[in-house]
Amino acid sequence: MGEVIAVTSGKDGVGKTVIASNLGVVLAQRKHSVVLMDLNVGSRNLDISLGLENRVVYDLVDVVTGVCRIKQAMIRDRRFRDLYLISAPQSRNKAPITEEQLVALCQELKKIFDFIIIDAPAGAGSALKQAVSPADSVVVVTVPEYSAIRDTESINALLEGVGITRRSVVINKIMPELHQTGLVPGPEEIAEILRTPVSGLIPYDQNIHISTNVGIPIATAQESYIAKNLRGIGERIISKIDDLAPDANVQY
Repeated sequence: MGEVIAVTSGKDGVGKTVIASNLGVVLAQRKHSVVLMDLNVGSRNLDISLGLENRVVYDLVDVVTGVCRIKQAMIRDRRFRDLYLISAPQSRNKAPITEEQLVALCQELKKIFDFIIIDAPAGAGSALKQAVSPADSVVVVTVPEYSAIRDTESINALLEGVGITRRSVVINKIMPELHQTGLVPGPEEIAEILRTPVSGLIPYDQNIHISTNVGIPIATAQESYIAKNLRGIGERIISKIDDLAPDANVQY
């Protein structure tokens, strides 16, 4: 049986979708079968991050409502043998998805794929609670801002409330030279505040923004330092998260 990993954040704009798409690529590079599922109904971006926006015909709602079969909604990323996308609807006017439908769909996908990665909505609301209902583990993406850290604390509280114990944090948009001034929280302080295992630190790099806009995940540049860092993060995420200490030996 496969594993369901949800990727979320306390607020939009911190790089949640970038992490989700690149995690999928990293796992596909390791010969795992992976399906990426976008649950941002009405504000999908995972298809753009992967460069697959022109190939979306059916979406997640079409699957759970019986408009199409699961296979028809799965878009294969031709750069990899076993990496697929199930897109969210672009319109909010489609029928809502229930937790029961989502859990049932993920149970079916777990029979086929090694990993199901859910790009979950941001914020500690009912949409996130639904999105993590089938999750075996959750990755929360944050940035070195006190407001983002507070939002992440709210996410952690929600996840703990629904019984998800396997969770970790990825700190994105790290700027070491700025942290040295003491004007923004550093990784050690963030880890201490959140008391949650840290899977990785990702430096701010304009190449990440460029890669997202052109639909080529940065992890495909396998010899770049960012791709190597992402591979390490992927390894830590799929390991037993419970064994990671809050001050885990991460590199950036």
